[in-house]
Amino acid sequence: MPAPYKHIFFDLDHTLWDFEKNCAETLLELYDRHSLHKHRFDAEQFVNAYQDINRVLWKDLHAGKLDKYYIRQWRFILTFKQLGLHEEDVPANLEEQFLQLCPAKSNVVPHAHEVLEYLKGKYTLHVITNGFYDIQQIKLSAARLGGYFNEIINSESCGHMKPDRRIFEFSLNKAKAKPEECIMIGDDLDADVIGARNAGIDQVFFNPKHEPHAERVSYEISSLRELLEIL
Repeated sequence: MPAPYKHIFFDLDHTLWDFEKNCAETLLELYDRHSLHKHRFDAEQFVNAYQDINRVLWKDLHAGKLDKYYIRQWRFILTFKQLGLHEEDVPANLEEQFLQLCPAKSNVVPHAHEVLEYLKGKYTLHVITNGFYDIQQIKLSAARLGGYFNEIINSESCGHMKPDRRIFEFSLNKAKAKPEECIMIGDDLDADVIGARNAGIDQVFFNPKHEPHAERVSYEISSLRELLEIL
């Protein structure tokens, strides 16, 4: 073991809970439910446009440029506009239907359960997430992930979002842990890696797409199974 870690903090979306797969399944259901083919864009275009818009909005959220409620209000409107349509073309309650269906999906990132089972026997595990509290609880339950973690730290309960170091300090206090005893695992360089680093916590950058970057990270992996070699 490279350091005397006692606590492991995980991000949830894109790191353990497979957001892209669960989101795509949900969008395909909504595409069929509302006969969106009538607008002359196909299902793949719909999924890609939504995920592109959502990714940019969450990046702006982490940068403090907007809040979560803006995302809920605008992501489908912006998706339809990107596809050449107008706000009035968005089906009524589409966001509410998405939030009902998507969190109940159970797909996890490959090897998530295997790795968590192994790590739980050696460390105390926690989650730090910027996602909506009510939504994240449904995801953890649907994907059978909740039982692995002692603390589920959410930005809403803390009052600060990753990468703000205060959410990491809040998490350390909740876990009764020192920074040098902990390591953070996540897919977002800004929110997870830089945020943890600024709080004095070692980091694992989960980078399954091998996206290039110039950041200094403690460890970098492309598969969760690589954690078994690090930890």
